[in-house]
Amino acid sequence: MDRRTFLSGGAALTSAALVARSTEAEAQTYAGAHSAAGPLGPGGPKAVVTPNGSTLPLRTVRGVKVGHLVAEAFEHEFLPGLRAECWGYNGSTPGPTIEAVEGDRLRIYVTNRLPEPTTVHWHGVIVPNGMDGVSGLTQRPIPPGETYVYEFTLRAPGTFMYHPHHDEMVQIALGMAGMFVVHPRLPHGPRVDRDFALMTHEWRVDAGARRPNPLEMIEFNVLTFNSKAFPATAPLVVGRGERVRIRLGNLSPMDHHPIHLHGLHFKVTATDGGYVPESAQHLDTTVIVPVGATRVIEFVPEEPGDWAMHCHMTHHVMNQMGHGLPNMVGADTRALDRRMSRVLPAYMSMGTSGMGDMGAMQMPAPPNSVPMRGGDGPFSHIDMGGMFTILKVRERPDEADAAGWYRHPEGTVAGPASAEQMRADGIDLGGGADASRGSSEAR
Repeated sequence: MDRRTFLSGGAALTSAALVARSTEAEAQTYAGAHSAAGPLGPGGPKAVVTPNGSTLPLRTVRGVKVGHLVAEAFEHEFLPGLRAECWGYNGSTPGPTIEAVEGDRLRIYVTNRLPEPTTVHWHGVIVPNGMDGVSGLTQRPIPPGETYVYEFTLRAPGTFMYHPHHDEMVQIALGMAGMFVVHPRLPHGPRVDRDFALMTHEWRVDAGARRPNPLEMIEFNVLTFNSKAFPATAPLVVGRGERVRIRLGNLSPMDHHPIHLHGLHFKVTATDGGYVPESAQHLDTTVIVPVGATRVIEFVPEEPGDWAMHCHMTHHVMNQMGHGLPNMVGADTRALDRRMSRVLPAYMSMGTSGMGDMGAMQMPAPPNSVPMRGGDGPFSHIDMGGMFTILKVRERPDEADAAGWYRHPEGTVAGPASAEQMRADGIDLGGGADASRGSSEAR
């Protein structure tokens, strides 16, 4: 409880003074836990976990927290079988998450090892104008081979991002982006047990290409969480009954992403503009994360299991799918197949009865390509890929195997229906849809 809340309740002044001193001590513990490198200590906010990523090391030098970002090119693996030369920070895309506390003074050195100039813009963070990182407007761009320094005080808490503001179309499209988390100096809202950061992104990587195509504006074919596509996305392991926070950032070149969670309801508690008042929060299962924005969701899962979390644009949960293919659904290709088999004995037409089984066939593909590939699941092949991951809700999450699957209690998994059961419930498959509708109306 902070001082304002306490006084509004009409408490005595002496009690208010005690609470104020207690709150000040709590704030010092809270902020002090952040000053040390590594895991945050007791009394401080929960450390943010960046699945498939890292956190930028910060060390305190005469009261200032100092970090170093290196803009460079490197080979990145989106998932096994698909690699490309990307650009990013400190050898990764997204770059390491920057994590600090409101009121901290930051000094970030930026070394440019790219073949062209660059800058860093602190997206959503209020900084002095000369630290805003816009090439030509607020600073000279950082030439290749040089190091510039940015220094500013974090004036407000929030979930922000960072990215170049020089040749944005190329540099952001090639992977130059990262999350920037500023914790409040005084605790805000219920304390969370798990805190995750996920950055969405979209890429165009043609089969056999060495680099993503930064000129693409429509036909993106690799969609990622933290620059990984399923099945390479690390699962989020949480406990049943724990309070969980997920920070979502979107610096995709073009598309907004409706992120959907299965098995629970959540509330949007913050944007990159600040906290959402509790009176304005409402339950959702899908949140749209616009380009250039962040959204923070919080929830308490009650149903254990392996729950899907994904973008709900259906083409965004595919891996390197070609969008220029003809529509084959329902086509009769028997004559075509007979003729083609005379030339290519192994020929078969694809997609005439849908596309869901194609990923499990593991057919030969061009080098450095993963068309239609998904991952193995506990029951069968999971035919989704791309911007898809799994929220694993467990009774004892710290002891759980992140690679293991949920063990369903007997009788709780959908399965084949028996003829006897269907007859007992008035389901008549012989009569088609009209018969089922008629029996329902009769009841």
